[in-house]
Parts: sequence; C-alpha cells; structure tokens
Amino acid sequence: MNRRKFLTIAGATSLGLGIAACATPPLPAVQQQSTTTGAQATAAATATPDAAQAAAEMDVLHEQGVNDFVKNLEQNNKTFWSQLMPYTMDGDTKVFEITMTPVKWEVQPGTTVDGFAYNGIIPGPEIRVTEGDKLRFNVKNDLPQSSSIHWHGIHLPNKMDGVPYVTQPPIRPGESFTYEFPAKNPGSHMYHSHHNAADQVTRGLLGAFIIEPKDKSAEPAHDSDYAMILNDYNVGLTINGKSFPATGAIMAKKGEKVRVRFMNEGLQIHPMHLHGYYMDVTHKDGYPLPAPYKADVLNIAPGERYDVIIQANEPGVWAFHCHILTHAESPHGMFGMVTALIVNET
Repeated sequence: MNRRKFLTIAGATSLGLGIAACATPPLPAVQQQSTTTGAQATAAATATPDAAQAAAEMDVLHEQGVNDFVKNLEQNNKTFWSQLMPYTMDGDTKVFEITMTPVKWEVQPGTTVDGFAYNGIIPGPEIRVTEGDKLRFNVKNDLPQSSSIHWHGIHLPNKMDGVPYVTQPPIRPGESFTYEFPAKNPGSHMYHSHHNAADQVTRGLLGAFIIEPKDKSAEPAHDSDYAMILNDYNVGLTINGKSFPATGAIMAKKGEKVRVRFMNEGLQIHPMHLHGYYMDVTHKDGYPLPAPYKADVLNIAPGERYDVIIQANEPGVWAFHCHILTHAESPHGMFGMVTALIVNET
C-alpha cells in the first residue's frame, strides 16, 4: 500500500490522521493553570527555541513511524498473520512435526532479539484442526535447555497435558517426545512451553491452536479470521511477534464481518482498543458466551482468549492498539502493540 492510497482510505489530509493513539485528557493540575494571569499564560505559551525544536523533532519521529508502517504494509502482511502448520496423514491421524530451536528474531527493522521458536518462527505456526480429528505431535528439542508443550485450554488425557514432573518428564536438549490426543473441544486455544515458562514463552515458544467445530451452524458469520497473539517480555511489546511499525494490518471491504481471536501469551494485561467501532464479543477462552456483548476496549489477561466480530461498515484507517499507552506510544512515536483495521469502500 502506498502513501496516496493510505491517505485516500483514511479520508485524511495529513498522514496519520485516524491512526494516532487516543490522547489523554489534561490532568486537573494542568486545568487549574487556566486561572493564572494573562502575563503568566503568555510566558508559558512562548516556547523557547530548544523546546520548539524538540517538538518539531517529535512530530517528525511520529510521522516517520507511520510512513514506515505504510511503506512496508503489503510485505509485512504476508508474514504477520498466522501461517498454518502443515501435517501428514498416518491412517486417520493428522501428524504434525514441531522442532524447538533458538533464533535471532527481528522484532522491527534494526531490532533483533534472542528468541526461542517453534519451527523457526515467532509465534509458532497456527495449528488449525476440526473437532473429532485424531492428532499426533512429534516434538524435537534443539534448545540449550529442557522444555515441553502445554496445550492451553484443550481437553485431553492428563498424560498429554505437557507439565514436566507432573504429567511427563521434561524434553531435554536433543530429545523428542510425542503427544497424541483427539481434538475434543472447539474454540480458540494456544500451545506453549510449560517449563521455565516465564522465560521460554515470552522468548517465543507460543502459538495459536484453533479447533473448528464439526457443526458450524452456531458459529458467528464472518468473512475473514485473524489470530492476534499478544506478548510483552523478552521479545518485547509485540503483536504476533512484531512491534510497530513492523506490524501488519487487518484488511476488510466495507460490509464485511471480521473475526479476531485475541490470545494473551504475555505477563501483563492488555486492554485492546479499536477506534471507531464496537467489537461484538462472542467467545471467552474458546467457549461461546451465552450473552455476547459489545466493547471498544477489551481487557485480556495472561492466558485469556477472546473472539470478537467486527462489522466493517465505516471506511478508513482505524487504529487498533493496547490502551496501556506506554505499550503503544512515546515521544518517539507509536511503537509496540499497535496495528490497524483498514476498511476499503470496495
């Protein structure tokens, strides 16, 4: 997507209108300053040359971040959203191969971190199966430390739960382990390490595990389906392993319904805010809610999953970000947990 098209969709006359994060209201102490004398107000409003230069530089940095996001959006979207994990068939069983390895992971241009990955990418490839499928996961550990895989939210035999010294021995460096279980409960789930987990998961041993229902008649109607995995430590404040401006964007045509599956694999809560829209919250931790509700800020705790439907009825570029603003914006511009919903007329 080029700058001209971005601005056309945004309906804006300056780059970034409609994608900047929400501004916070002035603090009471600032509001009280309005009672100062005219002379004091004039003096306060007169910026020094250094202050004016700093303000101009801040604007440049904010604009540059949005420019970089726009310039690289088409390429970033090719890898930002989930890649499906392939499988082979052994009789009636779907067989997946997972290898855990250390990686140098680029969070954004110029920023590379030491990560751990499933099959070489962070997050790991999305596992998507159907209720009733028979599954087998052959897991090889090429990490410098032991690990395991816990199938978060999935109902399975206890010995397959993936907790070292509780349900299995740890998978030591150079060793392998096989998990085998049926896909029982439909919904948005996750898979991640359960050994030295605060370090390993936030280094990248995480991924989406989606079990589609066999009977889809009760599923909410939607035209597209996105998994948004949140993280906040080791690899940093990221969505799907990337920090703005290296994030991708949700793309929709006017009138389409977009399904978003939020998954928090980090150590902190993340209230995700979509500008200009309500989200219809339909599922919690993979289970359909008896009473769906609307929200434009959805607070997602570590380990939680929420499914929402967005009715894309207002064209434009709509910011979509964590509303703990220190996770999304600084004097240097937007960063971290920021993406966008881009709605085209056609």
